[in-house]
Amino acid sequence: MRKRPLRAVVPALAASALFLAAGCSSEPAASPAPGHSRDAGTSGPAAADADRPAAAVVAAPEPSATSTAVARAGAGGKARKTSMKVRSYDSRTRRAVISTPDKGGSGGKVTSSPSPTGGSPERPHRAAVGDVIASAPVPGAPDGLLAKVTRVIAESGDGTEVQTAPTTLDALLGDDDAKGSVPVDPASFDVDRLLPDVKVSWAKTGNVHAGPEGAKVPLGSLRIDVGARLGTAAGAPSEASASVSGFVQVAPEVDFSYGGGAAGSGPGAAYLGVSGDWTSKWALKGRAAASADPVRVPFAKLHADPVLQVGPIPVVVNLDLTCYFQIAADGSVTVDVEQDLKGDFKAGGTFGTAEGWTPVDESHMTSSPVRTSVTAAGRVKASLGAEATVGLYGTVGVTADLAPYVRAEAAGAFGSNSAAASGGSADSAAKAGAGSGGSWSVHGGVDLTGTLRVQLGVFGTPILQRSIPLGTLHREWTLAEGRA
Repeated sequence: MRKRPLRAVVPALAASALFLAAGCSSEPAASPAPGHSRDAGTSGPAAADADRPAAAVVAAPEPSATSTAVARAGAGGKARKTSMKVRSYDSRTRRAVISTPDKGGSGGKVTSSPSPTGGSPERPHRAAVGDVIASAPVPGAPDGLLAKVTRVIAESGDGTEVQTAPTTLDALLGDDDAKGSVPVDPASFDVDRLLPDVKVSWAKTGNVHAGPEGAKVPLGSLRIDVGARLGTAAGAPSEASASVSGFVQVAPEVDFSYGGGAAGSGPGAAYLGVSGDWTSKWALKGRAAASADPVRVPFAKLHADPVLQVGPIPVVVNLDLTCYFQIAADGSVTVDVEQDLKGDFKAGGTFGTAEGWTPVDESHMTSSPVRTSVTAAGRVKASLGAEATVGLYGTVGVTADLAPYVRAEAAGAFGSNSAAASGGSADSAAKAGAGSGGSWSVHGGVDLTGTLRVQLGVFGTPILQRSIPLGTLHREWTLAEGRA
């Protein structure tokens, strides 16, 4: 069962909220990808109106757990930060307890509090029917809370108990504009390790957690290492024992933008997604067992709830990631393959009044083979991928499955001891393959699939009548090839 702490401090893989990445360049090269922009609102229909300034989107200041914004119909509908706090929430009944703390910090008594703009203190008030409330994670609402008060039930020493109903962000943001990208704290992920040999490393200013011995992690990045034995094909020699190992290192950012539309019509533009730098190095070795269908093995689940401050409003983004490896093989080929990948990615959903919701998937990846060896005829494909979801206040908006892979195949008259190799001893490879006449190739690639969900209506946009497939993005490039 996944833990959902209010401010998770367990190190973990931000990855790839991450791995939502799309596609790679077809040119194998060792150099890293070129620089890229992280501004989610600079292109497409998600761009805010250039004629008016957009509010900055920044990481919520501490303590974000008590941050609350309220919009009142009688105040022109504009949201403002208040001293009201959501003390607890029951997701089954949708009832919340809300209080305004006194100077000592206890519930019940209502007092004045400083204006968030630095002017006269805001007029204190208890929760009232019509209030639209946005809150960072609280007990009972670990994904944050966005709700409208429909009934005041009772007063108590803890505050005011109210009945709430779902609402949308445009009820708080109105015709305002906001855009920005915020790095995700690599230490804020809750991690559930599903296999024994999974190690996590991360680095943030003033705090470094190192997993595998000698792991070097740049500031703001998170790295996850995995190693696992695979089933070996029947009849394979002992030296053909199969395994997969490697690591992925990610520096993720949450991208958010909102462009206000006409009064009461919802936003004119919106965007939600993730982006970041990505580095990985992984290897497949041995003769994997035959399987008619690919076998997927999850090895880690991760969750984080970064809080973005959009003007006075705490916007809670929910990131979930399941990391896995997947093997498909005919059980006859033995490989020893390793490759490096470097680059960046961006994935999410963007909204425009003319286009509606459309997917965003961008990536610039370069790869280089480190070790490439194929023995005997046959084929194998191995993926080290991640299935990720991105949402707001507990509603899933975008889901994507990114599967970088290596694929090897060999055909022809390979002898029982013949081999084709790249990156090892050319002389020994030539002797081993003499007279056998087989051909072989090893490829790297990436597959991306996913959907945009109806819950993206949390922005206040028209509800999708059905989920929209991202489609299937498939790119592949050759790592090495030759004749035995």
